[in-house]
Amino acid sequence: MGLHPLEFSECYLDSPGFREKIKAHEAELDRTNRFIKELYKDGKNLINATKQLGMAQRKFAQCLGEFQFEYIGDAKTDDEKCIDESLQEFSSFLKNLEDQRELMMRNITETLMKPLEKFRKDHLGTVRAERKKFEKETEKYYSSLEKLLNMSAKKKEPQLQEADGQVETMRLHFQEESLDYVCKLQEIQERKKFECVEPMLAFFQTVFTFYHQGFELAKDFDHYKRALQINIQNTRSRFEGARSEVFELMKRIRETPQEYRQTSPISCEGYLYVQEKRPPPFGSSWVKRYSTYVKEQKILHMVTFDHRSGGKIGETESVTLKSCLRKTTDMLDRRFCLELDITDRPGTVLTVQALSEDDHKFWMQAMGGKEPVGRFLGRTYSKERGIDAQLDDVGLSFIKNSISAIEKRGIDDQGLYRVVGVNSKVQKLLLLMIDEKSNEVEMSTGEDWDVKTITSALKLYLRSLPEPLMTYGLYKDFISLAKGGSPESRIQAVHCLVHKLPERNRQVLGLLMKHLANVAAHSKQNLMTVANLGVVFGPTLMRPQEDTVAAIMDLKFQNIVVEILIEHHEKIFADAPESCPFSPAAPVLSAPTRQSKKQSRQNRPLAVYNPQALNIQSVSAVGDGSSLATDETSMGSNESVSSQSSSASASALASDMPEKSDRVLLSNSLSSGSNSGANKAGASCSDAGASGESQPASTTAASEKEKPEESVTSRKAKAVYPCEAEHDSELSFQVGAIFNAVTQSREPGWLEGELEGKKGLIPENYVEIL
Repeated sequence: MGLHPLEFSECYLDSPGFREKIKAHEAELDRTNRFIKELYKDGKNLINATKQLGMAQRKFAQCLGEFQFEYIGDAKTDDEKCIDESLQEFSSFLKNLEDQRELMMRNITETLMKPLEKFRKDHLGTVRAERKKFEKETEKYYSSLEKLLNMSAKKKEPQLQEADGQVETMRLHFQEESLDYVCKLQEIQERKKFECVEPMLAFFQTVFTFYHQGFELAKDFDHYKRALQINIQNTRSRFEGARSEVFELMKRIRETPQEYRQTSPISCEGYLYVQEKRPPPFGSSWVKRYSTYVKEQKILHMVTFDHRSGGKIGETESVTLKSCLRKTTDMLDRRFCLELDITDRPGTVLTVQALSEDDHKFWMQAMGGKEPVGRFLGRTYSKERGIDAQLDDVGLSFIKNSISAIEKRGIDDQGLYRVVGVNSKVQKLLLLMIDEKSNEVEMSTGEDWDVKTITSALKLYLRSLPEPLMTYGLYKDFISLAKGGSPESRIQAVHCLVHKLPERNRQVLGLLMKHLANVAAHSKQNLMTVANLGVVFGPTLMRPQEDTVAAIMDLKFQNIVVEILIEHHEKIFADAPESCPFSPAAPVLSAPTRQSKKQSRQNRPLAVYNPQALNIQSVSAVGDGSSLATDETSMGSNESVSSQSSSASASALASDMPEKSDRVLLSNSLSSGSNSGANKAGASCSDAGASGESQPASTTAASEKEKPEESVTSRKAKAVYPCEAEHDSELSFQVGAIFNAVTQSREPGWLEGELEGKKGLIPENYVEIL
């Protein structure tokens, strides 16, 4: 079990367990901060002390190999597993390079040192400042609370009201700060994965460029790097979606905190001040205890906990209640008091004090007191539904008509299902379809309804169903299968669970998955891959019954389930499985992780990896969102590496063909709608020279990049290493070949030129400009 999620509702209870969770998160961030500091120091050694490079590199590799990311929740996605294991992979690469002493640390400051230090200062430093504010507000609030509770009830009413108002203000400040601090802690815990690993990815690719004998490792790393970049961007996209959901939950709790107080029919909990009587002349004292009352057994468990004493948890005391009576101020000069008759101590009366009038009523009702009920005891929150969506014939007809119109008119539209329609038009379309109980709304011509209005209406309809399409009952089963097992076992488990859905639900789901598979088949035009569709439809088709941070952390697993349904819809919806070995309670095997493939060494250089030149952008629109945009939006350049589908990345890894110059990372060109480089993806050059050929100098590409730009209309270049083309768009050549009309290609690390009347791509680090 990793770090526990910090529920916003716990900010109002402020229990000892909640404080322990906060301390665990703080300790993990402190550990991360120390790790980054150490990594930064080691990186400086690599730059400033090349004579001690071997020693610094060993330390650097050791530091990476020993660190492991903690995670929130009870399971990780495959992307997160690859990210977690990435530091160990990096360490392994460094150890293999130990014998190579000559290394040019070009770009290390920009690609590694500055991003890590910026993350440490801008994010981890901010958390430290938030911690101090949180601790300060804690001290202020509980000090003022004790002062208020010790105030005589015989004081004038204006004085009491003024004191109550001051404590209430401090309480609000404390709870606001607690909410912000908890949100910040969890945000940094999730953010650090890609913020720490991505600079490391850039650094490692730079290191390999300058090694004379490093191409074997560089080629091996290239496959891993491409897959890891996709893992990082997928994790980033899921992080953005989860963060938006967390903010929405925090907003709802902030608006109505009383509805989210963690109570249940079985027990209730909170702080009580307990009067402890002492022998004369010492009188009595009041001790703050976190109390849990089990209603059925009438047992009150009390544990001593003081926020100002370092958060130490004292001994637990349990008593059985016989009755509960309100203690009036005539009998005791303190407000909000209760008198508890204890059955296991005959003749013993326990006096406790609640924190406020509402809290007093809450405990009175929970313990069976005679005070009138005035406290909210159960959660009744439910999302308002402006649309009466049902899986009836009208709804099925609407879904079919919507899919037909989308496939007929907009299957190639960029950002299909991600670009949202105007809210008023979407509502109007749904009302026409549902309120009139009519199938006569024409959506196929486009005269009244544009494609983004139809897609938004379809998503809103599915989200407005009384129960999600994949049902509450099977939600945990679907999430459980996505958290473990091999890809084959996941497909089999999804197949079984789908056929446990109600007939109409399965019918609609099958119809929708067939349509989404068709959308993904046109991803080169619409940019909506299986992974992107999973992000959009995960929260639409699946959702938990309760809104908690823990449930939000499972959003990434919803996406995985939807991806499986899209990619294997023909098998899953064809026939019911003969047998279902899948059981949610049974342990699942860990999914196999990608291992780097050790291949024979090929002596040639690798292009410099520069992530800034790639201009990779994270996906800005994630998930569905709880509301539709009021203005029309465009797709823009919001695609990223996550637009590579899971199957595409798997096939790239399985290939033995080495790809050069990070061409797999050119998915940012898709975001502008250009497919000019699509037919070149996967091409590479292999050595054509004999084994005795002289080795390429690692500084060739670097020295060329340092030259100022010149006119490219008549540039010539000379081949310094042989190359054999592995794609029609590339040129084959031997050492000494002269290229004419050499220009810079749109693809990083490649040139375009002419050789013997044929035009094609040339690896930039295989030639020198004449």
